[in-house]
Amino acid sequence: MATVQAEKKQAFTMVQAIRSALIDEMTRDDNVVTLGEDIGIRGGVFLVTEGLIDMFGKERVIDTPLAELGIIGAAIGMALYGLRPVAEIQFIDFLYPGFDMFVSEAAKLRYRSAGQFKVPMVVRSPYGGGVRGGSYHSQSPEAYYVSTPGIKVVAPSNPYDAKGLLISSIRDDDPVLFMEPKKIYRTVKSELPEGAYEVPLGKASIVREGKHVTVIAYGAMVPLAQEGAVQMEKEGVEVEIIDLRTLQPYDTDAILTSVAKTGHAVLLQEAPRIGGYMGEIAAFLAENAIEHLEGPVVRVTGWDTPFPYALEKAYMPNVERLMRGIKKTLNF
Repeated sequence: MATVQAEKKQAFTMVQAIRSALIDEMTRDDNVVTLGEDIGIRGGVFLVTEGLIDMFGKERVIDTPLAELGIIGAAIGMALYGLRPVAEIQFIDFLYPGFDMFVSEAAKLRYRSAGQFKVPMVVRSPYGGGVRGGSYHSQSPEAYYVSTPGIKVVAPSNPYDAKGLLISSIRDDDPVLFMEPKKIYRTVKSELPEGAYEVPLGKASIVREGKHVTVIAYGAMVPLAQEGAVQMEKEGVEVEIIDLRTLQPYDTDAILTSVAKTGHAVLLQEAPRIGGYMGEIAAFLAENAIEHLEGPVVRVTGWDTPFPYALEKAYMPNVERLMRGIKKTLNF
């Protein structure tokens, strides 16, 4: 009888998983190129692209000037002419100089051309706090891009998903903003199978099953939700955790199924509260799950201030604030 050998797996950090995805896709498809500030010889600020210039050459791993508008504009041009560029913005805070090019051009070209042109480009960028980066290196601006039709927005929470989602994003024919939670770049590890694989865009993951309350999160807030769930379990509360993975489009079926089961929802993000992404999820639940809700939809978020350097820990959501949010809806 033939024996089936188990597929080899190895534990990767998120940085390693993203680098592995880039290598796999650049090896598979000569049209995949990457560009950005210091991504070549330096290997990027977080060394995600370390060694890629030696593997694929300077024509496919392109060091650019310090000009985000030019990086996004060049990527759009590459995509229109048949390449699949992956543009790195060193920190998502610095995407603002290229904002108009991204939301007014990349997001609109398929629509404006009635489908004659597509823009298969990815913008990779680390986001969020937790590494004492200060106000210019710690923002979470996902709401701006989610509200722009034509852009897909992805935010993985672990290395396995990061690799699969990045590969799916590179293969997608529309522009994708790939947000990388730098707080967990090297603190969370996952086993990865050998070779390329895809994690589909628009599909959430049930990280933990429970029956009393649903916590919905993404990015670096997912490990925090898991910590909170462990603490609530000690008090007899079973928390179900949904990792959205893709913010636009998001998985409405997964959200409705979970909240219909638990009757309670807590929405977790590190971005400011007013106008934040989770306001969309709260509105969706109000419109579609009112008959299932047994308590208020509670948001646990960052504060409505610029991101502070000295008070970073006070600004970001933590287990205690999450537990208070869970108890607020359960005790309604």
